[in-house]
Amino acid sequence: MKSTSHDSTASILNSVRRLSRGLRLSAQDTQALAGVSAAQLFVLQSLEDGAHASVSELAERTMTDRSSVASVVERLLQSKLVSRATAATDRRRAAISITVKGRAILKKAPKAPTTLLLEALQTLSARDLKLLADGLEKFIHALGYAAGPAYMLFEDKPQKAKRKSR
Repeated sequence: MKSTSHDSTASILNSVRRLSRGLRLSAQDTQALAGVSAAQLFVLQSLEDGAHASVSELAERTMTDRSSVASVVERLLQSKLVSRATAATDRRRAAISITVKGRAILKKAPKAPTTLLLEALQTLSARDLKLLADGLEKFIHALGYAAGPAYMLFEDKPQKAKRKSR
C-alpha cells in the first residue's frame, strides 16, 4: 500500500506538470493568435481601461517589479502598441497608454496566461490563498529559487529599457 506522503507528492507533481503545460500552451497560443508575448499581452490588458499609467503604476497593476515592466513596455513602444507621453499632472513622469494598434491586438488575443492564473486564484477562499501562498513560498525556498528575481511570466530577464533622448 502506498503512503499518504507518496500519494500527495504524486498529486503535487502531476499538478505542477499540468500547470506548467497549461501555461506554456497558453503562452504559445498568445504568440500565435496575437503576435505578442504573454508578458506583452498582460501589460496591454492592464492598459485596456484606457487610463494612462506610469511604469511604476503598471508594475503595481501587473504585480511585478518596475524593471520587468519597463522592458516589456519598451518592446510595446517599439511595436507601436503603446505610446508614451509626458504626464499632464507631473511633467517628470511618463504616461503610457494603449494605441489603436494595441487595441486591435486585444480584440483577437486570448486571455494572458497571468490573467488566467489571477482569475483562478480569485476563486479560492482567503484561507486557501494563504495556505497556497505559504506552501509555495516553502516550496520555492526548498528548490533554491527564492533568492532570484520574480520576473513576469515567460520573461527570462528584463532587457535594459532604453530611454528616449529628449
